[in-house]
Amino acid sequence: MKRGHRYIVFTMAIFSLILIACTKKEVKPDLAFAGEKHLKNIRMLTNGGENAEAYFSFDESQLIYQSKHDSIKCDQIFIMNLDGSDKRMVSTGKGRTTCSYFLPGDQQIIYASTHGVDENCPPPPDFSRGYVWKVYSSYDLYIANADGSDPQPFLPSPGYDAEATVSPRGDKIVFTSQRNGDLDIYTVNIDGSGLKQLTHEIGYDGGAFFSWDGSKIVYRAYHPRTEEELKRYRKLLAEELIEPNNFQLFVMDADGSNKRQITHNDFANFAPFFHPDNKRIIFCSNMGTTESTQRDFNLWMINEDGTGLKQITFFKGFDGFPMFTHDGKKLVFASNRFNKKKGETNVFIADWVE
Repeated sequence: MKRGHRYIVFTMAIFSLILIACTKKEVKPDLAFAGEKHLKNIRMLTNGGENAEAYFSFDESQLIYQSKHDSIKCDQIFIMNLDGSDKRMVSTGKGRTTCSYFLPGDQQIIYASTHGVDENCPPPPDFSRGYVWKVYSSYDLYIANADGSDPQPFLPSPGYDAEATVSPRGDKIVFTSQRNGDLDIYTVNIDGSGLKQLTHEIGYDGGAFFSWDGSKIVYRAYHPRTEEELKRYRKLLAEELIEPNNFQLFVMDADGSNKRQITHNDFANFAPFFHPDNKRIIFCSNMGTTESTQRDFNLWMINEDGTGLKQITFFKGFDGFPMFTHDGKKLVFASNRFNKKKGETNVFIADWVE
């Protein structure tokens, strides 16, 4: 072989090795677990801290979510692009916030915050009482511009007001309120008119989402059945606490009629969201866990009549707060999977495979 030919072959070999090395560097880790056949191309959008309840804007170009990370000691509301870029805080940075959502047109947002009562972080729940959630009476709803400016109270009242989501039709807001003394679901027109109480049974009703056609609402609930359960529920509520250990899922028509329970188990079922076919519901549950693994939650799917239960994710940790795009091609959810530190929760987005 001539010297020039040897040089060309050597150069091509070196180039091939460099190309292979670069290609290997670009290979992304598989963020799915065995059995997760409905999820493909999972991407992590946040990386560090506690990030959850990420919901699409109406044009599906952005996500609004709550986050606690670095120097931020209490959950605040953030917006980011679908690739995780351009993260920015849109709440006041004061108090504690939760449950944010875009309003139609994506020029305004709605969320719950305690900053109107106290600019400091309210005390966290006392887990020596067991696994409990705080329902701070200082939570009120606020509507602000999408850049976070000009936050204004929305339907303020004594007691807990939070968990607001918006109908895909753009006409109604649904939320949970303690304005009658108990935790019930209400709907209201976007402009604040036409407030209507939809649930009346003693107990917690919340986490509500509309179906894509706006005709139904899915929600989680705990209704004490015995005198002892009722006494405990009321005692905890007086201390701004609820126990999420036995939430069941319900579906009702958008006017509050035709209520029916669709899960019947002894576990915690929550964060339900309708598939765009308006017939299936994806949700989070610790079904099948034991006392030692009861905080392991996965995503499940069920028909809106309670049939066809199917497990979607298989992670030994937490997967929750799922939301589909309007075409059903993408799913966003929060998870502990592949976190850098124990206890961190991040936002993930995946392609949905039927």
